[in-house]
Amino acid sequence: MKSKVKISLGLIWLWALLAPGHLLFGQADQGTITGVVQDPSGAVISNANVTLTNVDVGQVLKTQTDNGGVYVFPPVRIGSYKISVSAPGFQTTTQTNVHLSIQQRLNVVVTLKPGAATETVTVTTEAPLMQTQESSVGQTMGTHEIDSVPLNGRNWVFIAQLAAGADPPEGSRGAGKGDFNANGQRAEENNFILDGVDNNANVVDFYNGASFVAQPPPDALAEFKVQTSDYSAEFGHAAGAVVNASLKSGTNELHGAAWEYVRNTAFDTYQWNDNTHLPVPAYHENQFGAMLGGPVKKNKVFLFADAQANRIAFHETGVYTVPSALERQGDFSELLNTGLTGASAPIQLYHQTSTAAPQAFANNCLVTGSTCSSNVSGVTLNATAQKMLGLYPTANTNGTKLYNNYTATRPVTDNTFQWDARADWNISDRDTAYSRYSYWNEVGYNAPPLGNILDGGGFGDDGKQKDYGANYMFSESHVFTQTLTNEARFGFNYLHTGFQHPNAANLNFAASVGFGGIPQAPLNGGLPAVGVSGISGFGSPHGPQPTSMRMSTRSWTT
Repeated sequence: MKSKVKISLGLIWLWALLAPGHLLFGQADQGTITGVVQDPSGAVISNANVTLTNVDVGQVLKTQTDNGGVYVFPPVRIGSYKISVSAPGFQTTTQTNVHLSIQQRLNVVVTLKPGAATETVTVTTEAPLMQTQESSVGQTMGTHEIDSVPLNGRNWVFIAQLAAGADPPEGSRGAGKGDFNANGQRAEENNFILDGVDNNANVVDFYNGASFVAQPPPDALAEFKVQTSDYSAEFGHAAGAVVNASLKSGTNELHGAAWEYVRNTAFDTYQWNDNTHLPVPAYHENQFGAMLGGPVKKNKVFLFADAQANRIAFHETGVYTVPSALERQGDFSELLNTGLTGASAPIQLYHQTSTAAPQAFANNCLVTGSTCSSNVSGVTLNATAQKMLGLYPTANTNGTKLYNNYTATRPVTDNTFQWDARADWNISDRDTAYSRYSYWNEVGYNAPPLGNILDGGGFGDDGKQKDYGANYMFSESHVFTQTLTNEARFGFNYLHTGFQHPNAANLNFAASVGFGGIPQAPLNGGLPAVGVSGISGFGSPHGPQPTSMRMSTRSWTT
């Protein structure tokens, strides 16, 4: 397969007009804090001064309640806040422990008590968790849930399978990296979003083994939300679930972490019912990384970054069928023995031409040799076939049987390096901006089971494998008036995946053993995939042409 390029360019213009009724369009990775200011009797208080403070980054936003006593702060980043409200003739009231989650429209009702404005009342009770502002069915996973769930390989996408309506996938190539079915929809129907921009692997067959591109380490996530039904029309990518994740940002306090996770054969043991005590297959994995976030300028500019590497090495065992010593010489008499073939009847070989009726080979002898005598004249072994048969390894298992008689144990490596970086800027009380870049580079190698020349590997499980991804976004929000806010957001998503078999650079090998007509081109070497009845096939499953796929998507919203 030659290189394929798929480009999807979307231009979507969404104007969020905040009318007197406070109509708001959803923000993909931010949220809205709204509520009513009232007195103890429940009467609304208009023109009250409301101040919203982000306790993590010190950002301060101000507004006033309308004639219905309603205040709105859209859109604001997820995090911890406090709300202070003052009005003539009332005590100033401060509501603390306000946490805004991703995509949440949080309703916080503030009650003012009569008194002097210089008197202050602090309410520490957390805001109610009941979601009453929108109808989607979903679940938000915060840092506590992400850090508490045991994860093999530290892939946080597996946590999404715990959401309502989610199940492990059926038949998806991305099953090993966390893909899931939502409410009966295929795993490929899910929509992955990272910091409000597209993070989907929109390519055929998902060569990277997942339906998403970037996968930050769980330690670097602020939270993510899984919505399985009734979500907003802005998430119109597909009919499955929406997995909306947000990276952590820097704060006024310097914070960081480092980690290393180790899996090793030395820690393994036998199954409780294993009486053979055969050697435990080798498996070694080291996953290590760190993250750091903090202020560049307090209350103004913040940075956050993480980096992680994963080194995996193990041995993979497979069972194959190779020709016997007699078969390599043209003596197929063993095919007549059902005890060796496992067939229900002897297998008889015939010589067939275009001018005569098929003639049975006596004792399945194709040629006359020291152990075999052919009754058909003029038959010689093909030189190319002899070369191929000679490259097959000799049988090493299953006694003298002609099937499943070769066990190959081959080394496999899978190395990944990734990083994310995010910058936040509180420009003013009317403008905020942030940007993030994510990088993913995974390179693996599976040794061919039948040797470097004959190959015989399977698709996606042979030779060099590469998975390179990048995801970038930029967002700027501006508050024009209390009823008009706009956010401009740009995103770029890139994926390049491919396989390269071990003999890709050996351009002349196929012709040297009798396979002609293969085009000469860079990385177009090796043997074509050949199926042979009765034994395991040989050649490369990828070609000989190299298999590669690229994808890039760009989006602009405002």
